[in-house]
Amino acid sequence: MHLRNRKAPKDSVHHPVFARYYARASVAADARGGIGALRAELLTGLSGRVVEVGAGNGLNFRHYPAAVSEVVAVEPERSLRQLGVEAAMRAKVSVDVLPGTAEALPVEDEGFDAAVASLVLCTVRDVPKALAEIRRVLRPGGELRFFEHGRAAERGRARVQRVLDRTVWPKLAGGCHTARDTLAAIREAGFEFGAYRSLRVPDPGPWMPTSPCVLGVAYRPRADLV
Repeated sequence: MHLRNRKAPKDSVHHPVFARYYARASVAADARGGIGALRAELLTGLSGRVVEVGAGNGLNFRHYPAAVSEVVAVEPERSLRQLGVEAAMRAKVSVDVLPGTAEALPVEDEGFDAAVASLVLCTVRDVPKALAEIRRVLRPGGELRFFEHGRAAERGRARVQRVLDRTVWPKLAGGCHTARDTLAAIREAGFEFGAYRSLRVPDPGPWMPTSPCVLGVAYRPRADLV
């Protein structure tokens, strides 16, 4: 295996106003909105080397189990990345925070036992390319753990999401899109699904464009060995 020259230009993604808002709101959502428990569920049972894509301010770091030998966390946004570095210093496992984008992960081929995508695929510029990169860096049989929001099942609500995505939402929310079909994208990228479930966040609570979520695991096919 070798390290590809895929490092993104420094601060290729920069949303300072949204980053400040997200840093505060995400901490509150973890504490009072039940997101922290979902992060813990997402990461339960992981082991070995893990790459986390779009690690943000590092709220996942404290939930990694001791069996994880190393986390390489990639985050393109400068302000969030600095908060991630601070969170890494408090983590119980080894965490290295790097600049980079999901579409050009600055890590080696087949170097990881697992990848984590947590509330990030809504913001990447090219979802198929990002998932192809995740597949590239996973060993055959490696896990993709995902916790993402996406398209509503109800036709009317999905229509609202599409309107928001075409107008104000990405500008206000750091490039976030609410109507992406996460499960379809993972399937089309060639992953094989393990267990997953659909959920609403917050539940109970008012419906938001980001409420429909999926949480689960998919695998890079072992057939990639041949």
